[in-house]
Amino acid sequence: MGAVDFGREPDVAWDFAGPAEAVPRGVAMIGYRDVGGAGLDLRVAGTAAVTVVIEFGGREVIVDDVLGQRALGGFVVGLPVEAMRIRSERAECIEIRLSPIQAYSLLGVSPTDLGRGAVALDDLLGQRAQQLRERLASAQTWDERFALTKSFLTQRDRPLTPDPEVLAGWHRILTSHGQVKIGELAGSVGWSHKRLLSRFESQIGLAPKRAAMLVRFRHAVDGLLAGRPAADVAMDCGYTDQAHLCRDVSIFADHTPGALTRHYLPTIAQHRYQAWGKFFQYGAGPLGR
Repeated sequence: MGAVDFGREPDVAWDFAGPAEAVPRGVAMIGYRDVGGAGLDLRVAGTAAVTVVIEFGGREVIVDDVLGQRALGGFVVGLPVEAMRIRSERAECIEIRLSPIQAYSLLGVSPTDLGRGAVALDDLLGQRAQQLRERLASAQTWDERFALTKSFLTQRDRPLTPDPEVLAGWHRILTSHGQVKIGELAGSVGWSHKRLLSRFESQIGLAPKRAAMLVRFRHAVDGLLAGRPAADVAMDCGYTDQAHLCRDVSIFADHTPGALTRHYLPTIAQHRYQAWGKFFQYGAGPLGR
């Protein structure tokens, strides 16, 4: 079975695809190539997943974040609380989203160690990352590229194992769309609030309360980008009022809800967002988009 072709709009010179073969649970990936020279310019808000971007076309991606502006061949972002801007003249990328649980296991790094900005993939994984970029560049099809990426993710000899209590807590935050009280969360896994905070932050990358805020924000973003009124989104997502929603959008996206729909969905971002939505229809598992 070949890679899933997400199609190409006549007026959008981008090639999007996703893997047809199964990927590990808690992992999702898409590929995209700028085949018309339109250029990549994305403003990216926080998401409830660890994101890995690998550029394989021989060009670098310009990242503007809390650490400043850098040119990177690939990077990893934890559960950021700062908005980012990503640019490239002609990007060819594999983008991977990992649940923080899987990132802890497959990448062999605590999400806490990733900090609040993008970490260069070469700095994190060294020669392995360089070799992957070279092999992706030599590959002729998306099927080959996705197979290489999947192998890259699963070749650790001894993956780290997260605490089952942390896994249960993260699952509950996801399934409740972030609408869970932290005291109840600690009680449900049989831990004290202090122990939950310590273990959760070391293995997820954020304290439980902040993680719940981020998951709720991402659920609200789906509603806002679907064109729903901010007041309705605020009510459905459990915010006290629309002003409360606006404060969280400002924290995670550095915009108002109205500005978010204008700045975060230029043409390329719309198609990238839609590609992620289509991929999740193929059973990628609960990551949070």
